[in-house]
Amino acid sequence: MKNNYIYCLELVEDVEIVKKSVVLTSLENLALQYGITSVYKTCDSIDTFEESLSTLLYEDKHFNDYAVIYLVVKGRENQIVMGNYCFSFEEIAELFEGKLQDKIIHFANLFQLELEEETFQYFLDVTGAKAISGYCNCVPIVSTMLDNLYFSIYEQSDTIFETVETLFDKQYNLCTTLGFRMYY
Repeated sequence: MKNNYIYCLELVEDVEIVKKSVVLTSLENLALQYGITSVYKTCDSIDTFEESLSTLLYEDKHFNDYAVIYLVVKGRENQIVMGNYCFSFEEIAELFEGKLQDKIIHFANLFQLELEEETFQYFLDVTGAKAISGYCNCVPIVSTMLDNLYFSIYEQSDTIFETVETLFDKQYNLCTTLGFRMYY
């Protein structure tokens, strides 16, 4: 067991309204079943998104322990959409510049991840991330079940390649339905 942490940032309608999220419930189940610790935060605008990431990068004493940054945000055409603002993949890379050594950035299926080589290579080069993963298909189910399986397999695997292979072995149909992607 690596005993890595997951940092989850979920886009919600209003951070002031306390509402139990399916994502939070899923992370709680992940902790109970596999002992994987996670930190869960919410944001509701570009300002709270940037503020949460800034706090993560510059103030979180556990930052080095996070193996996965799990973003549950809406998006299309490789841009995070928050209200009327679109946050490009390049802008996300610049926010994380040089800070993501040995970390995986994983997007829930609310964000359609379909990157060209130039885009994902730029992101990996600028951030230092180990990989970017997510889903390219728009389907009416939330990816939390597959996300949890992915995180639990990664916790016990030696490599990201072994992780992806095992994930497809266990849930091939769900992986292909959701369009699981990993860029490294």
